[in-house]
Amino acid sequence: MSTSSSVVITMDELHTALEPLIRRVVREELTDFAKKNNTFFLEPSMPLYNDMQDILQRKTQGKVKLFSHEEVWGE
Repeated sequence: MSTSSSVVITMDELHTALEPLIRRVVREELTDFAKKNNTFFLEPSMPLYNDMQDILQRKTQGKVKLFSHEEVWGE
């Protein structure tokens, strides 16, 4: 007989759990890409370009706080 269990978490808890993982994956992928290609550029047609534009706009409006490298990676 098998049993299943469910865990219920809030969106804030999910965000707290996923954000470090997502940051690490993005960092590792960009680092790997840059090493293989010696650099990388974001083209306006790329989703990441749009995300970066959105972050810049929200930062300019004071709606987002950007963390330092040390705060994000603990280095």
